[in-house]
Amino acid sequence: MESANKYDTNVRKMEELFPACVKEGRDANGNIIKGIDFSILKQLLGEAVLDDEKYEFTWVGKNKAFHEAHESTGKILRPVVEESSQWDTTDNLYIEGDNLDVLKLLQESYINAIKVIYIDPPYNTGNDFVYPDDFKIKESEYADTNGRYHSGWCSMIYSRLLLARNLLKADGVIFISIDDNEQENLKKICDEVFGEKNFVNCFIWNCSTAGGIRPKFASRTHEYIYCYAKDKNKLAEFSAPLSEDAVRMYNRKDEKGVYRDKDFVFKNKSTNPNQKYEILCPDGEKVHPKEGYIYRFVRERFDKALKEGLVTFKKTTAGPLLNSDGEQAHWNIYIKKYLGDAMGAPSTLIPKESMSIYNAGTKCVQDLFDGVRVFENVKPVNMIQYFINMVAEDGDIVLDFFSGSATTAQAVMQTNIDKNLNLKYILVQIPEQCDEKSEAYRAGYATICEIGKERIRRAAAKLRKEHKGENIDFGFKVFKLEDGNGEE
Repeated sequence: MESANKYDTNVRKMEELFPACVKEGRDANGNIIKGIDFSILKQLLGEAVLDDEKYEFTWVGKNKAFHEAHESTGKILRPVVEESSQWDTTDNLYIEGDNLDVLKLLQESYINAIKVIYIDPPYNTGNDFVYPDDFKIKESEYADTNGRYHSGWCSMIYSRLLLARNLLKADGVIFISIDDNEQENLKKICDEVFGEKNFVNCFIWNCSTAGGIRPKFASRTHEYIYCYAKDKNKLAEFSAPLSEDAVRMYNRKDEKGVYRDKDFVFKNKSTNPNQKYEILCPDGEKVHPKEGYIYRFVRERFDKALKEGLVTFKKTTAGPLLNSDGEQAHWNIYIKKYLGDAMGAPSTLIPKESMSIYNAGTKCVQDLFDGVRVFENVKPVNMIQYFINMVAEDGDIVLDFFSGSATTAQAVMQTNIDKNLNLKYILVQIPEQCDEKSEAYRAGYATICEIGKERIRRAAAKLRKEHKGENIDFGFKVFKLEDGNGEE
């Protein structure tokens, strides 16, 4: 794989939209090139051109990060068959290298092809920022230490998200884990890259039990997962398992299954007459909603529900309905809502039973490595599964370009087993050196990539043993990022 020059690509796109503004000229080296004549472009756009004052989020180094994302790379991906598993049959990829270059290379083969991206980038806590981008800022350029601290992180994530967006399918989504250090800046960057209108939700994960040393102020027991769409209008409905509390509300049963009675009449300021019609009750009393209340359905839909046996009438002396004389009615009306597959709209505050905490994720890896704690603060497998299950369909690709201990690979394999799917994954990880004092290093693992690949092998062996005979892709192809001349 080799990346294309994105400037040339963008000029061609601009030429398709506004051919009059694309002209031939010479670059700094005297070469004849095609470029944009902005004076003509401004004329074509007319009043759509903004003046100097506008709302935007910026930082020192932003322009450099933008250009870095759009420059081509001289790197290539070298296949490493000997470190792979089931090379001839697998569709899964594990790529070692700086994800900025890798994302540029993936543009060639995976543009508009990825359904789900999940990333867990560095949280910028002071000791987890290992990406080698040249975003250092001179003291004379920016004197505020705190500003420099955030600017470097913003530049790092900005350039990568610009490239990641191109890889998403039209109905694709990205989930990004983050904590309080950079969540505010991440939101603003995502609003620019994906568009504010494509913000889906911010999910809250209960990540800890607040054990350990007592903090001075408050125990941080949650983190965030931001969700953005490539195009929100093309997204299908999200679904997730109902919480245990929600399931307990389904306390009735008939020949069709377990159900609960849901209020058919509810408070609402709407004056829509289509939801304020008269209904005939079992004893002949005719009722309608009180002021400030409406029905859940319009007439046609109510009549259909009535025929299907989904409507329940209950006697009451204090309900939200009036009779035809304007007096308190003797009935209230409910709609049967069946439990079905116990799925519903996901809550932004994720139920604790739906997702494990950090300790469970770390223990999962520790158990796979025979009790050796090779990785700290690991995201739980069921956490990533939770988000994959919201949107992924058979044959989709899941991308994680901050893959760490490779939890996403195990989550994809487990999801394929649980739901009988054939999801594929692409994992990218920079070969960060393990601390020589760490258990991982003492166990023989020199880099995080070595841990990630071994974790996939061990998780695959465990799942294969537990699910014999199932046609699951447990393999992965390894590629390593190298200079085009063959040097790493």
